[in-house]
Amino acid sequence: MNIEEFHEFCLSLGEVEEKFPFAKMPGGDTLLVFYVCGHTFCYCDICKFSVVVKCQTERIAELLGTTNGVEPPDNHFNPKYWIGINLQAIDTELIKKLTRNSFEIVKGKYGRRKN
Repeated sequence: MNIEEFHEFCLSLGEVEEKFPFAKMPGGDTLLVFYVCGHTFCYCDICKFSVVVKCQTERIAELLGTTNGVEPPDNHFNPKYWIGINLQAIDTELIKKLTRNSFEIVKGKYGRRKN
């Protein structure tokens, strides 16, 4: 899966916003962030072809130990809640599954808080 395909997939999930919130920071101009319900579900470095998504804590150790292309997140993210995905080293369907899972985690937590 390439960056353009990944970008289209994220937007297809519905209710998704995209921003470059770190564009003024050194190196932040390549970090595209996807949001649902105003909260982040995915960080995508468009130059490194890497992604960081939320995941259930209990699944992270298993994924890291058994799945090529699933990596610890960059040091800016809490590895208890986030995983890294190398878009060039993992099956497209698993990328979609993990990204959709992250979307659902965030939407499930924040989507019901509408007042």
